[in-house]
Amino acid sequence: MTKAYWTLQTMLLLLLLLLLSAGCENRSSKQEPAVTPAADNEQSSLSGNILMLTNRIDLIENGTMQGYADQFIKKYPLASVEFEGLSNYATDILVRLSTKDAGDVLLLPVNLPAKELSYFFEPLSAEMSARERFTTFATYGGKRYGLSTGTTTSGIVYNKKAFEQAGITEIPQTLDDFYAICAKLKQAGIIPLYMNYGAVWPLREWGNNMVNYMTGNPDYMNDMVHENSPWQLDNEWGQAMGIARTLIARGYVEEELFSNNWEISKTKLAKGEAGMYLTGNWTISQILDAGAAPEDIGYFPFPYDNGASHYAPLNPDWFIGVSKFSKNKELSMAWVNFLVNETSYTSEGFLPADDHAEPSMEQYREFLSYHPKLVEATVQTDAFIDMANRSKLSFASGDYIQELIAAPDLQKAFDELNEKWLEARGGQLPSSQP
Repeated sequence: MTKAYWTLQTMLLLLLLLLLSAGCENRSSKQEPAVTPAADNEQSSLSGNILMLTNRIDLIENGTMQGYADQFIKKYPLASVEFEGLSNYATDILVRLSTKDAGDVLLLPVNLPAKELSYFFEPLSAEMSARERFTTFATYGGKRYGLSTGTTTSGIVYNKKAFEQAGITEIPQTLDDFYAICAKLKQAGIIPLYMNYGAVWPLREWGNNMVNYMTGNPDYMNDMVHENSPWQLDNEWGQAMGIARTLIARGYVEEELFSNNWEISKTKLAKGEAGMYLTGNWTISQILDAGAAPEDIGYFPFPYDNGASHYAPLNPDWFIGVSKFSKNKELSMAWVNFLVNETSYTSEGFLPADDHAEPSMEQYREFLSYHPKLVEATVQTDAFIDMANRSKLSFASGDYIQELIAAPDLQKAFDELNEKWLEARGGQLPSSQP
């Protein structure tokens, strides 16, 4: 990675450490009670303006978020909600938190250790989180600090008309079959798969996201803290990177690799100019918004090997919470509760966050018809997050995946990662591994 990138990461970590130190000095030993949204008869007393930071720029631009705010104001007439979208949320939110300029409501950073949640977020009441599916996430010391905004899986979003034009009549069930349909799409003049290499963050699907479910072990990444050299050509990392590198080498992906064409790629897939994505199911609604007819878009599990069956993940999307630095915490709590439990926000391209709700997406029902083995995610441990921070690897952003895919020598690139990882482990001997 570039020197500038590491400098930014180092600065962010230093800023967070300074803020944490200040927080430790100022916090009282007495724990604050969880704030609960106001009851209906207290609505008139809730007033003021709150700001929500989000990665869903698309929902801000198409007016969806304002629509939710309008509904909220009908319930709380003296309140108003504003929105700010961050295009590189995983990195930008750390800067905002470090300066205490994180609005009132925001998405919890995925690389923030659980033990530090109370430094930045208000605890939520048990009433607010009663229907939460992912009970081990966004919690520490018996307190919950965030609610999941959706449930996702990962797979291949595809355009049925593009498949028909290329003469593809069956959904691939093996990796060899997948390569074969890529060849047919390319021959038909269709971009087989849009990897979105230039946008960077979608590359997480080809790296840590894939290796964390392809073995059926949701703690694969967490278990890396016990290894000195987790990156190997003959394990899941080598397998995942090998697939991505093969697709590029055979010309099965977009030509403009280094351009951030995320928005353009959605239109291309909607029109059938591109055949597939490997991404979360949340993308489907955005493809439809880009002009695709619902009946033209399908979804199937990614066949990452030639086995008879495959795993697929069941993950929470971002968690939403209230900033510790908010000046209007009660109104902020009311907004979080309203947004998650009383609007369609958690179903905007997602599976239901509520474990008891039935999915309404036709594409997800198609996905399940191929009988993938769903692996429910577990929370990233503080040990893993600490190790990732010490090794200066940003698993949340996908930058290092881009470098692995482009590396002239993958083994050498793996060796460099293993050296950083071993140094982060403090030079522990292999005998310390379980």
